[in-house]
Order: sequence, then structure tokens, then C-alpha cells
Amino acid sequence: MATTVLSRRMALGGLASAAALAAAGARAQAKRLRIGVTLHPYYSFVANVVGDGAEIVPIVPAEANPHGYQPQPEDIKRAMTLDVLVVNGIGHDEWVFKIIEAAGRKDNLPLIWANASVALIPIGGDNGAEKVVNPHTFIATTAAIQQVYEIARRLGEIDPPSAARYRASARDYANRLRKLRADFMQRMPAHAKADFRCATMHAGYDYLFQELGLKITAVVEPRHGVNPTARQFAQTLADIRAANINILFAEKYFGESSLAETVQRETGVKVFTLSHITDGPFTPEKFEVEMAENLATIERAMQAVGP
Repeated sequence: MATTVLSRRMALGGLASAAALAAAGARAQAKRLRIGVTLHPYYSFVANVVGDGAEIVPIVPAEANPHGYQPQPEDIKRAMTLDVLVVNGIGHDEWVFKIIEAAGRKDNLPLIWANASVALIPIGGDNGAEKVVNPHTFIATTAAIQQVYEIARRLGEIDPPSAARYRASARDYANRLRKLRADFMQRMPAHAKADFRCATMHAGYDYLFQELGLKITAVVEPRHGVNPTARQFAQTLADIRAANINILFAEKYFGESSLAETVQRETGVKVFTLSHITDGPFTPEKFEVEMAENLATIERAMQAVGP
């Protein structure tokens, strides 16, 4: 189902035409590519693939909240200058398609669909009848590596002379991301007896917990930034109590403290914060730094509950 959704999205949005790719490739020979990105992790992914061989252009300001973002005139101007654009394309940057259309680039801007080769999962904690794929593929090392390789492959098609360098850089970066997870997993046996049962404020961490072999028992928000109804919240509290959940992961960058404090007061859970990796400066190292922090936080939470 998830693959079908992405395929439909790519078909509707349209992959760049052969002419657009050829034009971008020609420009790459004449000057450095201007590669647009929609999210902070994609800046890190692209920067570690291309090095100083291209200019990376964030479409929106660093402090912008990507959830429900409203395009600004400056965003449109930036889109008009791009040679290629990296997108999430499955729900986390829907606003970028409005920007592309407003910039007159709908038919001539090559798009790199970062999730084209990622195995998608349904969004957790969704109380609606229709199940939607979880767009937070960038908050996990395994899915991140798949996206890095997809970005490198597609950039190599646009800029063939640099393709080998892009592939080599992608391998080096992927190895560093694998080491993040490997180091965490090596420490896991020390916490094997931890009485760890967790909930999250919203379903932004399903890919991360899945690759770590950990289970998220409950999700508080039905959608990011959308407070649950009184009935939904009461049911979530009941689920937390029934499952004896002892850890709640809130988010580092978004204003959820009031709701998280209510859950803590009502259920006695311990609250920790994880990074959504969607705020702060755009830097090549941001994804590695904040993913390492997330893994360290999860380990502290496991230590906090004990056996």
C-alpha cells in the first residue's frame, strides 16, 4: 500500500522530463548545480554527497516549521533559480508543490523523490478510517541511508562526470550513519532487562523505533500539532494506564510541553525529548549530531526505568 501511494504521488507530481534532466545536466557542466532541499535532513544528506561541488539551497528559512508551512514570496524566488530539488513527497513538504507551481517550474524542474526506494509504513496513532503512510522517514538511520543513495544516484544522472564521486561520498556517509546505529545496538544488551514501555507525542519516530527493535505502545496526537479531542485524549490516557507505559517522548522543537505535562501528571510517566531534526541552522553535520542525541536519549530513558 505504501509503495502504491508513493508511486501515485510521483506520477501525479511528475518526475522531471528527459529534456529537463538534460538541461540541468548541461548547466552542471557550465557551473555548480543549485540543489534545492525542503527539510533539514535533506540538507545534510545532499551536503555529504556533493561536498563543495554544488550549492545547496534550502527552499524555506531554517526556523520555519515544516508542518503546515505557508509559502512566502522569497521561497518562490529561490525556486526559480534551482537546477534540481530534493523532496520528501509523501506528506512532510506538501507546501513545496505550491511553490514550484507559483514559480512556473512545474514542468521544467527536475525532482528527486528521496523516498522512492524506502519501504514505507502506515502512520501510527491515526484514528481516521483512511490509513496514511508515515512521512518521517528521515528520523532513522536505515531509511536515511536509502534516501542518501537515492539522492546520489539521481544527482549522478543529472551530473554524470561527478556520478562516481557522489557514489563514493554516499558510501562514506552511509558508513558513518550505520556506525551510529551499530554503537547503540552494542550497548543494548546492558539494557535488555529494562522495563521499557513508551508512548510518543505523535508518530514521528516509528521508523527509528522499528529499526531499533523497540515498540511504541501509544501515540498522543492524532496528527502533528493537532491536539486530540477530549474523547481521544481520555482514550489515550486509558491506553497508557492499561499498558503500564512508563516513558513519554515529547519533541525538542515544538510546543508540546503543556500536553506532555498533563500526560505526566495523569499517568506518572517519565518525559524525555527527541529531536524532529526540522529546526535550527542548516548544516552538513546536523542529521548525525541530532540522531546521535536521539539515540542517547532513548538509552537514558531505558536506564531511567531500570529492570
